[in-house]
Amino acid sequence: MDAAIDRAHLDAQTFGDAELARELLALFSGQCRRILPALSDPGRDPTGRADLAHTLKGSAAGVGAFSVMQACAEIESALRGEGEPPSAVHLADLGTAVAAALAEIERLR
Repeated sequence: MDAAIDRAHLDAQTFGDAELARELLALFSGQCRRILPALSDPGRDPTGRADLAHTLKGSAAGVGAFSVMQACAEIESALRGEGEPPSAVHLADLGTAVAAALAEIERLR
């Protein structure tokens, strides 16, 4: 099974600075916890939800959470009308990817 956080990528992004890596992962964790509920709310404006997916996608790319990044890309694309509307499966995939990333972040502390 692939790691939820690509440590080599994170190390490259932080130039091997372990404290900076911990800080970035803490920020990413908080962002996941704030964005995921809003992103999953079908009552919110689709454009706003797409923007949230885009934001989380970028953050995930920065820390090496590539499963989160991919799930956000699919949801963003769907919300911007570039495919089928996001389904419960898309959101479940994102939830699973976020849970795995958060669990790995906890193990890395």
